Amino acid sequence: MNKNNIYDLSFYDYKIDEGLIAQKPLTKRDTSRLLVLYKDTGEIKHDVFYNLEKYLQKDDLLIINNTRVIPARLYGEKEKTKAKIEILLSDFIDEKKAEVIMRNSRRVKENDCVVFQGNLKANVIKKKGKIVEIEFNCDKQKVLKIFKKYGVMPLPPYIKEEKNADFHKQTYQTIYSKIEGAKAAPTAGFHFTKNLIKKLKARGIKFAEITLHVGLGTFEPVISDDIRNHKMHSEFCILDKKNLEVINNAKEKGKKIIAVGTTSLRTIESFVKNDKLIHGEKWTSLFIYPGYKFKIINGLITNFHLPKTSLFILVCAFGGIENVKKAYNEAVKEKYRFYSYGDAMLII
Repeated sequence: MNKNNIYDLSFYDYKIDEGLIAQKPLTKRDTSRLLVLYKDTGEIKHDVFYNLEKYLQKDDLLIINNTRVIPARLYGEKEKTKAKIEILLSDFIDEKKAEVIMRNSRRVKENDCVVFQGNLKANVIKKKGKIVEIEFNCDKQKVLKIFKKYGVMPLPPYIKEEKNADFHKQTYQTIYSKIEGAKAAPTAGFHFTKNLIKKLKARGIKFAEITLHVGLGTFEPVISDDIRNHKMHSEFCILDKKNLEVINNAKEKGKKIIAVGTTSLRTIESFVKNDKLIHGEKWTSLFIYPGYKFKIINGLITNFHLPKTSLFILVCAFGGIENVKKAYNEAVKEKYRFYSYGDAMLII
């Protein structure tokens, strides 16, 4: 492999048939397929997710992201003309103002008013390309209640079937989600069930929790030809003292510390200072690409990600570029289900 290529975006491209893109979750989450990649040897095994315990030992640690997805897509209309408007909540600026991605933004001008269900109104303050700054007629907590009642889950664009269906409010969440704030789900956690977690804990497998509120930027492709020039979106994350101690204990024992998802991995690596893990709250824009030295995490559970994305590049950095590309080729050949509602990969 030409070392000069590892920073070239085209190196992180691959092709799959659209029929492999999962449009719905499996009825039983833990029956998804599991591709196991041994990063030291490149060996690949095929299994089912409910057999995860076969690859873990007592006191090994799984780090999960307990963020909960907000139904952040809302449909409304212009107060005067009744033109249909769709917004996707991005971030609050203060108690009433927010930035949204507005579909059909060409239909509105500054100072226009958009009306939604639940007596919610939004005045257009400023248009900045696809991002529109708006001011709601009530405070943040009331706005979020209206989104929870009337909003639609912000599914990624490649999910096209029944994308406004109510079932996504349950299925596009992990079963352990609890802290609201994400605009996209940490999808590697979709494969866990209450029974599987109970079984793993009974085997002595430990769990630690972090929070990273996944932002809309997670769907954005990398556009810089040289990946080193890519700027990550910033996301809010939390690692508390209790979970820090659990992680440090596993590290001292030399156990596997497995991040469930790229969000858990980025969070933990973001809290390393002078080679020591610290706790706290912060915004992280850490972009991990080949050449990165991992300080804490030595195992990863992840789904199969889109080409030319920061997620796929991170997985290549962790598992080894040749290993991961070989694993993806194998997954395509074996017709694994890809992306958010798709199958899983364990890299150890």
